[in-house]
Amino acid sequence: MPKIKTNRAAAKRFKKTGTGKFTFSKSHASHILTKKTTKRKRALRQGQIVKKSDIREIKLLLPNG
Repeated sequence: MPKIKTNRAAAKRFKKTGTGKFTFSKSHASHILTKKTTKRKRALRQGQIVKKSDIREIKLLLPNG
């Protein structure tokens, strides 16, 4: 049997936590920051946890963790 391949695009975007949840970074934080408020930029720095409804799909993309 061939090995199961990890989706590399998903591997760059999602990280698994110690408890088995998946985290990701918010978008829109890399450029054109002058027009964004300080509050908005500060919120974009925070990582997010993937919702329950999306975890199944991410586990298929990242079979090896």
